[in-house]
Order: sequence, then structure tokens, then C-alpha cells
Amino acid sequence: MTLPRAAAGSLLALACVCACANAWAAPSTFAPVIGSALLCSGHLDNAYFHSWLTSAFGPAYKQEGGAHWFKLDATLWGKPVLEVMVSDDSNPLVFVAAVLDSKPEELEDAIRAGAGLRHLPADASRFPLRESNPGSVIAYHNDKSKIYCARYKPLPPAR
Repeated sequence: MTLPRAAAGSLLALACVCACANAWAAPSTFAPVIGSALLCSGHLDNAYFHSWLTSAFGPAYKQEGGAHWFKLDATLWGKPVLEVMVSDDSNPLVFVAAVLDSKPEELEDAIRAGAGLRHLPADASRFPLRESNPGSVIAYHNDKSKIYCARYKPLPPAR
């Protein structure tokens, strides 16, 4: 193998390693952008969140159930995030949701410690929804948690 060919091969390998590392690495703005949306502490705009997630993690791996689904490697409130979902335009709601590898009680404790927001059980059932005052919800998702913020779509402007 000639030197230029070997150097080109090394550079290509390095570029692949860097591209793969960047594809999986969560941007430093992940917690403020997605975490705040999940806690209902700002305006929900599914087009904005879809664009943001696509630019940070690549295209959604599926579109199903009225949402775009993104697999990623990130953490929120010290808990691993497995998936993030953003509503598509077929859904009557605008929402952002995430599945975290944590039990709902543990996630609620972590959010309260990190963001100061409480999610209180909605009832005394075995697997209650946990709701915050701003409207975010933590639900049981098998042995994990699903947290989401959902709003009805705003009416179109009057003409």
C-alpha cells in the first residue's frame, strides 16, 4: 500500500469514528431544550422539536401512532433517555415525550431534586399517573418511565 493510499484510509477511518461519535452524542443543549419541553415550561411547537432532534440525532427511526420516534443516547435529570417522540401533524395534540430507563418514582425524585418540580400521583392506584402543575405527566411504561407534555393544537389565526 502506498503512503497516500494508507493516509487516505486512516483519514477515512478517523472521519467515520468522529461521525459516529457525533451521531450518538447529545448536544449540550439537550437538557434545556428537551427537558424544558417535557416539563411543559415553554411553548410546544412540534415542527421546531422535530427539526431540532433531526439536526442533533439524525432522522427519526420510525413514524407511528401520530409521532416521529428518535432513538438517542442522552440523559435527563441523571437518568438515561432511550427514546424521544414528537407529534406529527396527523395528531390532534402537540406533544413531546420521552422514555427513560427509570421507575416513575425515581424519575419524580430526580426531577424534584434537579428542577424543583413535583409530579404528584393522580390517584391511589398501583400505577398512577404523576402530574405536575404545569401539566407534564410521568406514566409507567413497563419497568421504565414515559414523561410527556401535551397540548391541543392552537386554532388557526382568524382571517
